[in-house]
Amino acid sequence: MKFLHTADWHIGRRLHGFDLTDEQTTAFDQIEQLAIQEHVDGIIIAGDLYDRRLPAEASVALVNQMLQKLNLADHFPIYAISGNHDSATRLATGTPWFKQTDLYLHTELGQAFQPIEVGDCQLFLCPYFEPFEAQQYFEDESLQHLDQAFARVVSEMKKAFDPAKKHLLVAHFFVAGSATTDSETNLTVGGLAAVPTDLLVDFDYVALGHLHGKDALHADRARYSGSPVKFSLSEANQQKGVWIVDTDQSPITYEFKPLQPVHDVKLLTDSFETLMSSETDDSIDHEDYYGITLTDRQPIPNVMARLRTVFPRIVTLSRQDGYSAQVSYQGETSKQLKQKAPMALLDDFYEQVAKEKMTPQQQKWAQQALKQANEGGTNA
Repeated sequence: MKFLHTADWHIGRRLHGFDLTDEQTTAFDQIEQLAIQEHVDGIIIAGDLYDRRLPAEASVALVNQMLQKLNLADHFPIYAISGNHDSATRLATGTPWFKQTDLYLHTELGQAFQPIEVGDCQLFLCPYFEPFEAQQYFEDESLQHLDQAFARVVSEMKKAFDPAKKHLLVAHFFVAGSATTDSETNLTVGGLAAVPTDLLVDFDYVALGHLHGKDALHADRARYSGSPVKFSLSEANQQKGVWIVDTDQSPITYEFKPLQPVHDVKLLTDSFETLMSSETDDSIDHEDYYGITLTDRQPIPNVMARLRTVFPRIVTLSRQDGYSAQVSYQGETSKQLKQKAPMALLDDFYEQVAKEKMTPQQQKWAQQALKQANEGGTNA
């Protein structure tokens, strides 16, 4: 059997206010084509189809469209679970008849112990759960932490193991030793967030979701697929894609297939002048999303608006050398500061931040701005 392993679609996600629908639909189209080209026998989606528990109507429509395309139009069986971003209750709507078209969507812990038998494999679909759900299911209040609950879950799964078949686990958790990025929600329920890797050793392959990088975990027979789209600047250097898992080999083999973004996420560090003059540089795709760090020390009027004329998808703008807006007025009391003229305060602020005095032209701009502000206050 051959499966495509993907996860963390996060439909509805935005990148610093930018709509990522084009990026997500382009990634989906590539996933669909890979499934067709590789002649897979099924598609595994390891949780977080949505980005939030109450998705917008447009997000619901898009997920429905994607699942229908893969399952009803392309006739791929789908083996999916709910993640920590999904609403298990909402995602479960329609599941009683989904299996008639080989669309298996498990959203309750109890479903994890009913393996789906496909060819030479048993697939155990374990949705994201919190320790209290395991307490309720097993009627055991001693399951206080995630590692305790997961150990009990695996023990229960193993009771259904067919020794003549290979065993695949689909799960959505943080596994001990994994590396995270700032776009991921950490699991902190129960005081212990991680699932120990030794609980996974009895499975021939573990298809994981939750962490967004394929290299987050290097364990025998366990892999995160990562998200198909970059969701933060901390993912800028990640290669996005999916795993093709082949159970006909012994041990099971898995090969990573990269996806190409329609708009990439990148980091740029340079001077304002150099960045502005790059408009004619064909080696730079100005339509990508950028986190820009300026090397200039002096303030630049209207800097963001001017940079956006060259890089319309700037997501963050910062200064090199930890450029700070914090100013200390040593030796001056609060009363003395209140008695200072606005221009004097601005001169002090500028000098401490920029490490140099304002130029005559900058002082002129500042005086004009203060005058307009005063006039606005008078007319209010």
